[in-house]
Amino acid sequence: MLDAAVKAISQILSPPMRSILWRSIGLALVLITVLAIGLQRLLSWFAVNGEAWLEALLGPGFHTSINILAWIVSIAAGLGIVLGGIFLMPAITSLVASVFVDEVAEHVEREHYPAEQPGTALPLGVAISDGTRTALLTLLVYLIALPFVLLLGTGFLIFFIATAWLLGREYFQLAAMRFRSPAEARAMRKHHAATVFTAGLFIAAFVSIPIVNLATPLFGMAFMVHMHKRLSGPRPELIEPARKGSVPVA
Repeated sequence: MLDAAVKAISQILSPPMRSILWRSIGLALVLITVLAIGLQRLLSWFAVNGEAWLEALLGPGFHTSINILAWIVSIAAGLGIVLGGIFLMPAITSLVASVFVDEVAEHVEREHYPAEQPGTALPLGVAISDGTRTALLTLLVYLIALPFVLLLGTGFLIFFIATAWLLGREYFQLAAMRFRSPAEARAMRKHHAATVFTAGLFIAAFVSIPIVNLATPLFGMAFMVHMHKRLSGPRPELIEPARKGSVPVA
């Protein structure tokens, strides 16, 4: 598994992948900026308008508590862009990956598996739909986990495990669906759930590194192409017809 991660890292730095890298970084930065600013504006609005609404709803007896809450929200609003970028990064990578999934996979398959038939490109609508579902699921899981993070102080561990599970399943399914139906890809992911989750830990570690995490879609996709090939085992039906005569049969 470690060698697959090393191959993926070396692949994203290769000249053929640089165009995809810059385009994916540009798209990620645009999405992060828009969503983080939106979060900051929402918190600012709540700090300004929510205080009066809550006091009217709860009564004057909660005036001090509401003031403290408004003060906390105001501080959070000031940090909204930074925190929003960190909080939203895994969801953003799912959306970006859905756009560039086939370009990355084709480069990896052509360089490391030239004797095998390449996978079938996913329809853009299917890839984006799958990426959007994962992004929304990521936000839902994070929102559910957030109170426990604030109360128990175990934020990094909870988010790290959630990110590994979510991104592991997303990138593996995208890689698998180039060779299998969506139902078969899901079944394979569930059958190898422990391995896929462990591979997801590598992606979660990658996405936790500031700046470097902008390349997560490329790393995650390239990494899971290798993992899918490894878990699939020998598949003679995927060998190019021209190569079958020169490939020994086990």
